[in-house]
Amino acid sequence: MNESAALNESGVGSPQSSWLEAEAFDANQTLALSSAALEYHVNPWDIMLCLSGTVIACENAIVVAIIFYTPTLRNPMFILIGSLATADLLAGMGLILNFAFQYLVSSETISLITVGFLVASFTASISSLLAITVDRYLSLYNALTYFSEKTLHYVHLMLVGTWGASLGLGLLPILGWNCLDDASTCSIVRPLNRTNLTVLATSFFVIFALMLSLYFKICKIVCHHAHQIALQQHFFTTSHYMATKKGVSTLAIILGTFGASWLPFAIYCLVGEREYPSVYTYATLLPATYNSMINPIIYAYRNTEIQRSIYMLFCGCFQTKGSYRSRSPSEV
Repeated sequence: MNESAALNESGVGSPQSSWLEAEAFDANQTLALSSAALEYHVNPWDIMLCLSGTVIACENAIVVAIIFYTPTLRNPMFILIGSLATADLLAGMGLILNFAFQYLVSSETISLITVGFLVASFTASISSLLAITVDRYLSLYNALTYFSEKTLHYVHLMLVGTWGASLGLGLLPILGWNCLDDASTCSIVRPLNRTNLTVLATSFFVIFALMLSLYFKICKIVCHHAHQIALQQHFFTTSHYMATKKGVSTLAIILGTFGASWLPFAIYCLVGEREYPSVYTYATLLPATYNSMINPIIYAYRNTEIQRSIYMLFCGCFQTKGSYRSRSPSEV
């Protein structure tokens, strides 16, 4: 006990405070969680974020590999799904690296780099969701001209805008938009200052509003198409009703999952102060990371073509050599 007390007093063996905490631990701002973090030298919330990042990275790495190595998955929809999976993969890796750097080689420079990396990754993930929403709207609104070079050109422009804006926002803390020189300007996510975090939160609300508007228009188009089919066949069958209901419920699940994951953290970014207990930041940020965990399930693993590619991949791995050689190149 004396040795551990000496280590705590000297600061050896314990990492610097987390990048989610506005200030170092002191007598006035500690939580019940803080004493546990000091006792075990590792914040349990950081462990949960690291585990979340590991699951996110594994899930999305499979999606990225399948889309990259499957030539048939080259249409606009799968390009955007690949962009989303890449952004979520980078976000998962960022959470893992943040945990490693924080407890192994913690420094202000590395903190800026990891926070900027996470900002860019999660911004690219949210922006990719908006791009997918725009693509789905265009596929319904311009159904006759959707499969054309013009659509592919739009997709490339959306990708450039998505990743360009994400990289720009991620570089802001590194370029000086941080609170390292003035702790009074720190936000709930150190070393981001309040202005930077407000810009990020406002950008999220703008994207969320655009997605709501587009999905509302998509619902109107789907219902209109179902009504037109019913008029042509002179009656509205149960299958038409079920298909329309399934489409609308799917959109509700997409928006509900996205909103439930990110809205608490985005709202807290606007109303939270650096003096508030860090547990509030952890409790709102952790569900936000779950969105990157759910994205591959909603947008990739439920797709029949990706399911077929996964099936072919694992069947090829576990089949015997004889059965593998008997398959033709086209089947592979």
